[in-house]
Order: sequence, then structure tokens, then C-alpha cells
Amino acid sequence: MSHSSVSHSSVHRRYNWAAVVAVVVTLVFWSSAFAGIRAALLSGYSPGHVVLLRFLSASAVFVVYALVRGIQVPRGRDLLAVAALGWTGISIYHIALTFGELTVDAGTASLLIAAAPAFTALIAVIALGERLNGIGWLGVLVGFGGVALMTVGSGGGHRVTAGAWLILLSAVTAAIFFVGQKPLFARYGAIDLTAWFTWFGTLPMLWFAPGLGEAMAHASGAATWVCVYIGVFPAAVAYVAWAIALKSAPAGLVASSLYLNPLLAILIGWVWLGELPGVWSILGGVIAVAGVVMVNVAGPVRRQRFRADPGSAPSAGSGEG
Repeated sequence: MSHSSVSHSSVHRRYNWAAVVAVVVTLVFWSSAFAGIRAALLSGYSPGHVVLLRFLSASAVFVVYALVRGIQVPRGRDLLAVAALGWTGISIYHIALTFGELTVDAGTASLLIAAAPAFTALIAVIALGERLNGIGWLGVLVGFGGVALMTVGSGGGHRVTAGAWLILLSAVTAAIFFVGQKPLFARYGAIDLTAWFTWFGTLPMLWFAPGLGEAMAHASGAATWVCVYIGVFPAAVAYVAWAIALKSAPAGLVASSLYLNPLLAILIGWVWLGELPGVWSILGGVIAVAGVVMVNVAGPVRRQRFRADPGSAPSAGSGEG
């Protein structure tokens, strides 16, 4: 065996291990966010203060990243698009999710969010001119059926809670966010875009600033650190890890790992909070994920042309809480 082949093999193994570590880090951080939100809420923080403290922490991480590595500034109309997507995919998504988790357990929330690609496929048909084949359309219908079961199941199988509607709103905004950011990946890096989305998305959250200092003074240190954790790691560091994973392994293989997110979120919620979703929520979640798999396997018949950055991040709804 030549020296060059040995060197190539060692580099390949190094990249494989980098991808494995990056995927594991991403999955654990994103999956833990759902339980982290619930933990902060159960500790006495209001939803508004949780989401603001979380994204002030995430914004600070991206400021440090920008100072150390530099960052692309969106140009012209792209800046307006990035701002609008930040308000949609960060502000509305996370505010609705956090308020929703007042009454919905972490596992059910993760299952509802896991159905976001079904909404994405439908919106892409309208906005990007994509066409689904028969299996794709069946997957969308199956996904929506699973969402309906989970939505009812969140209320004990007899009623739909307001929290379930809010998390469903999060799933829809995640789909809009994903479709809207697609063309931008042809011009900007994934981490750079995520930083700008986060900064713009944090601005409306400042509405919840009154009383934050007093809330932090009265909250336990553990509760405050949970808010910081879900900001620094699931909302910031995980995106860097995701970009590393996509550059170290085939994108399709890496993306398929996101199917594990609901399972991990349920497990973490059980270990951390002692919570488990109800039977209807779990059944609906399995059906919804099956629908998402059908949509992803079928794929669109025709896509709008654009060249995606190899480090493209998934939508917020693909796994992040």
C-alpha cells in the first residue's frame, strides 16, 4: 500500500469520526432543548423570560464567533429576507414553542415539531414550484393525520390544548423558515446565516425584558443555567456541530439522523423530568414520522434550481427545540 493511500485512509477515518462526534453532539443538544424549556418553566420562569434569556445567550455566542472568525453581512434585499426569516423562524417559532410547553410535555412537543417537514413539502409546492409524486402526497396526508392524533392526545385524548396549537404554529413557521432560507444558502454560509437569524430573531423578544432582572434574582441558579444552556448549546453550538457533520459525511446520511430526535427528546424528558407522552401522542408521533419518511424518500419531482451550501443547516423544526 502506498504512502498516499495510507494518508488518504487516515484522513477519511478522521473525517468519519468528526462526523460521528458532530452528529451525536447535535442530536443530544437539540433533543435536550425540549426538556430544558420545560425544566425552566417548571422552575418558575415565565415563558417570555425563558425565551429571552435563552436567545440573549445564543446571540452572545454568535457575537463571539463573529469577532473570532468574521461573518458575511447579507446584502441588499437579502438583509430584509434574513430579518423576516429571523422573525419567523426564531421569534415566532421559539416564542410559540416555549409558551406551548407550559401545557405540553417535552416528548409530545418534539414529536409535533418532527412533523414540520410535512408542512415544508406542502409549502415548497406553493412557493418553490416543487411537485410531489403520489407517495409524497400520501406522506403529507399521513403526516397530517399523525399531527391530528398528537394534537388531540396532548389534551389527554379528549380535547386540544392551547399549548398544542402553539406548538403546531411552531411547526408551520419552521416549514416557512426552511423553504424561505433555501435560496440564501447559495450565497451565504450556514453558520453566518444562523447568526443573523438569531440576532434578528432576538430583537422582538426584548418585549419580555421588563422584570427579567427581578426574575433572575428570585430564580434558582439551576433554573437560570438551564436557560443559558438551551441558548448556548442547542441554539448556537449545535449549529456549528451540524455544519461540521455535513462537511464530513454525505448530507443525506447525516440528515437521516434527525429521525432520532423525538426518541432522544422523549428519553431525556423522562430521565430529566419524569415525563412521558400519552399513548395517543406517541401513536400520532410514530404515524407523523412515518409520513415524513415517505415525503423524504419520495422527494419532489422537480425542484427550483439553486446551489445549496454544503454546510446548510436544517430548519429549526427539523430537530431543534
